[in-house]
Amino acid sequence: MTAALLAVVRRDLLLALRQRGDVVNILLFFFVVVTMVPLGVGPELSVLRMIGAGTVWVAALLASIVSLARIFAQDYADGSLEQMLLAGQPASVIVVGKILAHWLVTGAPMTLAAIPIAVMFDLGFEPARTLVAALALGTPALSLVGAVGAALTLGLRGSGVLVTLLVLPLMVPVLIFGAAAVDATSGGLSPVADLLLLGGLSLGAAALAPWAIATALRISLE
Repeated sequence: MTAALLAVVRRDLLLALRQRGDVVNILLFFFVVVTMVPLGVGPELSVLRMIGAGTVWVAALLASIVSLARIFAQDYADGSLEQMLLAGQPASVIVVGKILAHWLVTGAPMTLAAIPIAVMFDLGFEPARTLVAALALGTPALSLVGAVGAALTLGLRGSGVLVTLLVLPLMVPVLIFGAAAVDATSGGLSPVADLLLLGGLSLGAAALAPWAIATALRISLE
């Protein structure tokens, strides 16, 4: 199963490299959302510090939703998704591999990009470190929950709108706890509780989402 998991991850990463324009567009969307807010609210540093964490998390959430079509849609269109599910490997292993690859090309770059963004919002060292840690713990949950919606709406007309309506309410807790962790650090409090909640959300999603996604994919392919 490990070999199958790594093969799926490697395949999806290679496809992302060949279609790097799609990945770059998602990251550009993330940067555009983050940079437009300071231009709109003005250069006041106290205001930027206050809204910095929330802005980054909103941008990460929206970028994750925009990128959901990359997980299954192309493989569904060319028939390779059905072949993978019929290959004899557990469907949940294939699903985990695809979600991991999705996080590596979306969630991980956004986490790293939070470092210069924190400087732009003048967050300071400790809040910036908390922001990076929160994104590292919370963005896997965004990919997992988003993949559930992508699987449920696979092949449907207007799936982009449907998946947004399905997953956006489920992603809001991640946004709340992620922003709260940075706000706690900025206020001199410990962010451990919020970070643990973020990790718990990601672990819970990792335990439940793959089986739900595998079931939804089988239904979509019938």
